[in-house]
Parts: sequence; C-alpha cells; structure tokens
Amino acid sequence: MTVTLYGIANCDKVKSARRFLDENGIAHVFHDYRKNGVDAALLTRFVEAFDWQALVNTRGTTWRKLDEATRERVTDAASAIAVLEQHPAAIKRPILQADRQWLIGFDPADWRMLS
Repeated sequence: MTVTLYGIANCDKVKSARRFLDENGIAHVFHDYRKNGVDAALLTRFVEAFDWQALVNTRGTTWRKLDEATRERVTDAASAIAVLEQHPAAIKRPILQADRQWLIGFDPADWRMLS
C-alpha cells in the first residue's frame, strides 16, 4: 500500500496523524505544502476525492485572515482551487491518500483500517 500524507509540518493535526502512522508502522511519504508546494493539478485531485467545500478550512486562521472579497469569491471548485493554490494553509488537513482511498481530517477511528 502506498500512503501519502499531505499537510503542513507544524500543524497539530498533521503531527498527530504522522505520529499515528509511525506508531502503527504504516510507511508513508509526507508532502508538506510549504516545502513541496501545491499546484492546481494536486488541488484538482483533492476536489475529485472530496467536495470542494470540505477542502476549504473555513475555521482556520489563514481563511479568517483573507480579505472578505477573496473569501466571497470562493463559490465553486475552480475558484476554491485558485484561492487554495495561493493560500495552501487554508486547505483542511491532514489529507491522506492510501492507494485509491482518501481521508480528510484526522480521526484515529477512521484511520485504524490502514494498520
């Protein structure tokens, strides 16, 4: 099984997810948005796996700090991709891809099926 974890290294939820994977012996690759970047192609894959509304972290600091006009401009998948490409910290995290299965957010109960 190929497992890729997407997120930002200093995010508490991502840290918990990485610890879970390590403690359960699940080999994985970590894709840090800040170091490895995030482009429209990757965001499109995320949107295909999840609804675009689930992808936007509207409760996070990055989203709340965006100006109102930018936030209001996000009305569909294309506009969400455009904003998230410029502000990857506004992507809900972590995102995990295990072969063809995708998970968003960290919930140990959901992630147990990986081990």
